[in-house]
Amino acid sequence: MSLLREAALIAGKDLRIEARARVVGQQVVPFGLIVLLLFAFALDPDRGVLTRVAPGLFWVTVLLAVLLGVSRAFALEADNGARDALRMSGLDGSSIFLGKAGALAVELLAFEALLTLGVVVLFDVRLASLPPLILASAAATVGLAAAGTLYGVLAAGIRARETLVPMLLLPVVAPVLLGATRAWEASIDGVPGDAWPWVGLLVIFATLFVGIGMLAFGPLLEES
Repeated sequence: MSLLREAALIAGKDLRIEARARVVGQQVVPFGLIVLLLFAFALDPDRGVLTRVAPGLFWVTVLLAVLLGVSRAFALEADNGARDALRMSGLDGSSIFLGKAGALAVELLAFEALLTLGVVVLFDVRLASLPPLILASAAATVGLAAAGTLYGVLAAGIRARETLVPMLLLPVVAPVLLGATRAWEASIDGVPGDAWPWVGLLVIFATLFVGIGMLAFGPLLEES
């Protein structure tokens, strides 16, 4: 079986679990919208504060959703013995990584689409330059999903993984938070030329962590 077919099997399994549990729709999406509403009330919209902080707030909320998704996915596998089944499945570690990261990326993209709508409606944000914004969002999502999956399996065998994953992941994904926020700011301001260097940074980060994850996930899974 090819690498991509194996990855598709893993991604399909994770997405079916999510479709049945509906955690993203019933917990993560309401959480994100509540965060936006709280800031909409807390900040002064008359001075344009909401528009200025919207990109950073958007990506902080996405990052919190990544932490929730990663912790839940690996805790669910530990509780049901699915991790042992993955070890004995004979599937390549690279394909397992790609499948799990791909499923997480799909969930994040759905969450980001709804969150973008909330930002536009609540913060009165106008997306002036869509191409760099879309590419930055896609690259940032891939990078966050890859890094989250890698550090999730790294902390999977530890009892305190709920607190360890944020401690490990947050410093590593700081470039994603910075690059995605700056790219969004440039896109909202209608200056796409300022966004493209940040898009390049996000693509490099995503490529790097996809490569590292494909190499390291299998050995880390065996040790978890």
